Amino acid sequence: MRRTPARRPTMKDIARRAGVSESAVSFALNDRPGVSAATRDRVRRVADQLGWQPSTAARALSGQGPATVGLVLARPARTLGVESFFLQLVSGIQEALAVRRLGLLFQVVEDLDAECAVYRRWWAEHRVDGLLVVDPRDGDPRPALLAELGLPAVVIGAPATGTVPYGAAISTLRADDTAAMASIIDYLHGLGHRRIVHIAGLPGLAHTRRRIDSLHAEAARRGLPDVASMTTDYSDAQGAEATRRVLASPLPPTAIVYDNDVMAVAGLAVAAESGVPVPAGLSIVAWDDSVLCRNTHPALTALARDTAAFGRHAADHLIALLDGAPTTDAQATLPRLTPRASTAAAPVTEGGGPGS
Repeated sequence: MRRTPARRPTMKDIARRAGVSESAVSFALNDRPGVSAATRDRVRRVADQLGWQPSTAARALSGQGPATVGLVLARPARTLGVESFFLQLVSGIQEALAVRRLGLLFQVVEDLDAECAVYRRWWAEHRVDGLLVVDPRDGDPRPALLAELGLPAVVIGAPATGTVPYGAAISTLRADDTAAMASIIDYLHGLGHRRIVHIAGLPGLAHTRRRIDSLHAEAARRGLPDVASMTTDYSDAQGAEATRRVLASPLPPTAIVYDNDVMAVAGLAVAAESGVPVPAGLSIVAWDDSVLCRNTHPALTALARDTAAFGRHAADHLIALLDGAPTTDAQATLPRLTPRASTAAAPVTEGGGPGS
């Protein structure tokens, strides 16, 4: 069933509810003389009840001027300053928006509830014309909210089936995390690795679940019992702590796959302090290639993709929606595994076989 987007409350709505003229509403809300204190209080109380917000964009008042695109990240702020993925993604987004002289409004929040609150506020204040949405989740409430508000959006990543309401102006740009993880396991298995640990990102994210599911599916297909995943907040601190735990286990892994470059570099440092040689005693793979991966010693094997191009494509899909084009469901190019010096054949253990 097609949803009817919610309508922003107007000064006319406030005037009707408060029983005053629209000019009186304008005077009261703009703190201008011409109305009594009692009328001013009544108008403001009604405005709060209706959820009215002042428009902060002059173009929204005139109907003219460039559009603005919003992007909200509900991730720990401390993880964003060092993670190259989002820096490159935003760079690509900005590059595409600049061609059309569109603005980008960016905000970091603590959690999904706060992100939804930002969307409601931006909608009420006429701040954005469309949204780029990242980190899809299982049971994600954001597509339904955006459909309710009538805000065009592009979801970067594959949302869970059934979460995008029919008729919503929401396109998707998907990355094939399942096939990407399969390519990593195929590579490590070919090197003789049988004990593989995946140090993953935030739990609850759809792409985290897909990577974990793919890891275990590939392990089951190859009969590998000693395969596990651990979730983190993507930070170097949690990546290092997870590495210490698995290397101290009775049967430590011979290969570790990290969900970003920052954790992989932290894991490399922990291996060095633990006396575990890389790659002779431990192979390391990073999910996203970066300058960090290429300039450590040894250089890190990583999944390489053009993240800036990924951002440009997402922005292009949103621009198309703003221009009136139909929604699309596109898939990005599969990342390419780039072997470097951090991976090698699995060590031969006391059992006589590689990684046994």
